[in-house]
Amino acid sequence: MRGDLHLHSAYSDGSATVIELIQKSVSKGLTHIAITDHDRVPRCGDIPPVTALKVMPGIEISAYDFQKQRKAHILGYAMRDTRSVTAFCRPLLERRQANSLRQIALLAEHGFRIRPQNFVKRAGHVIYKQHLMEYLVATEQVEEMFGTFYHETFKNGGYCDFDIEYLDAAAAVRVITEAGGLAVLAHPGQQQNLELVPELVGYGLKGIELEHRKNTEADKEAIRQMAGQYGLFLTGGSDYHGTLEDGSSELGSCLATENALRIIFNKALSQQMVDF
Repeated sequence: MRGDLHLHSAYSDGSATVIELIQKSVSKGLTHIAITDHDRVPRCGDIPPVTALKVMPGIEISAYDFQKQRKAHILGYAMRDTRSVTAFCRPLLERRQANSLRQIALLAEHGFRIRPQNFVKRAGHVIYKQHLMEYLVATEQVEEMFGTFYHETFKNGGYCDFDIEYLDAAAAVRVITEAGGLAVLAHPGQQQNLELVPELVGYGLKGIELEHRKNTEADKEAIRQMAGQYGLFLTGGSDYHGTLEDGSSELGSCLATENALRIIFNKALSQQMVDF
């Protein structure tokens, strides 16, 4: 069993389509994957049947602990009824879309040839800043995806450097749990938020992502201790975005434990998923 439980497709901020993710996973000898787009559960109909690979529609909810002022991305797996999760995330997607449209308007004001119609087919209903950069590079208005322009415009106080309000972390864990799923804290080493685990366990948190490129060895030791203390299982994934993330890891570079794969996929087999 070889599984990568943290993949992003072109439906959010990944460069690969669902079919391309499946093809890449099969070529790397994986047996299990989860497609965990930001704040959106892939429809079952979007995932073609595959014999050599078990594919799970999951989610990564962009969340925040407003008391402790910590970001906390929450992965969701094996959700039986995704309609409540979809409804919970909809306001965030609407804010993200409005945010990107504002960035497009500002780029146009600064002389770039860019408009919302350029992204209807590529990004579906929601546009990310990565899509804006991809378009600017493709149309030769900017030289590279994550070079000087990106850091001066979308980061470090640039004129497109503003973000959206995330969803409440505890509520994100709760909505995944109430949907029959398994909630997992993603890459705590990246966001340094292990202190949130005791409270999130009370809302149904079941696991922590151990294998992730942003978790240091010290982070992993702390994760193992926290998981042992609260009886949580450990997952892993590459957090693959393809060309749409600076320094994105290779698909299959971080793998989940066999124990996590059994827990998550056996849970999925035990209940019929309700598509939204």
